[in-house]
Amino acid sequence: MVGELRRAASHRAGLPVGCGLLLAAMLLAGGCGTTRTTNTARSGIEQLLISDAIDRAVPQLDFRPLAGQTAYLDEKRLGGVVDKDYLIGSLRQHMLASGCVLTANREEATFIVEPRVGALGTDNDELLFGIPATNVPQTAMTAMLPPAIPELPIAKRRSQRGIAKLAVYAYRRESGEPAWQSGTVARESTAKDIWFFGAGPFNRGTIYDGTRLAGAPIGQLDDEEEGGTPRVAGIDQAAMFPKGLRGIEASTGGVVQATAVEPVNDDAEPAEAGAADDAKAAQPLSPASR
Repeated sequence: MVGELRRAASHRAGLPVGCGLLLAAMLLAGGCGTTRTTNTARSGIEQLLISDAIDRAVPQLDFRPLAGQTAYLDEKRLGGVVDKDYLIGSLRQHMLASGCVLTANREEATFIVEPRVGALGTDNDELLFGIPATNVPQTAMTAMLPPAIPELPIAKRRSQRGIAKLAVYAYRRESGEPAWQSGTVARESTAKDIWFFGAGPFNRGTIYDGTRLAGAPIGQLDDEEEGGTPRVAGIDQAAMFPKGLRGIEASTGGVVQATAVEPVNDDAEPAEAGAADDAKAAQPLSPASR
């Protein structure tokens, strides 16, 4: 009996030692990791606002009077414009979609096309219903108060806009005679963040597909496109250019051709490559043909 009591006491005395050794082993074996995150110098929202404003403005320039003519796009007026490369690429693509024949050599062009930018940038504003963040002066009377009171919004809205104002003109290379001018075109893109009683942000605007909650889609809104139906295929549409594809039999693949002006006729026969007029050049592909 006495021996059993001694063995039990010895066992209980060894428990704290064993637990301590186990805990020490877990601490030594444990580890942690960190994830490094970085951001670009310009936010993705800013870049989307700029590119979306360009996408909305460029299709409103009607290059059809130059359809079928050899043209050279002179970029010298776009010196310090933000996102210059995207703007130039969009202009070139839209000129091709409108039937222009672009050349990389100025001396080979019949017409010189010069674009200019009146505005290309972003701005923002905020609206708050509630108590804004406030710094409390530290005096003997306010020593018990916190040095700052955080923002207490009932409802809050933050709006960002991208603005693009463009104009283009063309003249004959040899004589310098004016040939065509587009007039000014101005379009905006938007991004709005809204909070209600601390819930949010709810995101909506032209750069989003429908309404989102903290970046996740929660619904689809049908926002009407400003400016109506594009005159030719939009720069964001897949399209075929029959004249450029002439001689390539497999290019049409039996697809019935359509322009942005005239819808597809279901009873029509597949068009032959090169049969379409360059003035209607860009022919959007239907989803089934992609």
